[in-house]
Amino acid sequence: MKANATVEMSMVNPSTDALMQQVDSRYGLVVLASRRARQLLAGEPMKPLQHHSTKNVTNALEEILEGKISYKISKENQ
Repeated sequence: MKANATVEMSMVNPSTDALMQQVDSRYGLVVLASRRARQLLAGEPMKPLQHHSTKNVTNALEEILEGKISYKISKENQ
């Protein structure tokens, strides 16, 4: 047995780099994913996806990656 064995750790799927191509900022990604995950938790139906998970946040991120949901910035408070 090696004393310095390397352990590979995987990152969250989908990758942050791929997700950032769908939104304009990390903040926007977090807000969009959290709002969509709350909608899924409340019982809103999921969009058709290639990969389904048991986790609402993962499904929200997959929907964002596949372009199934989008957002627009409202300027009503200005």
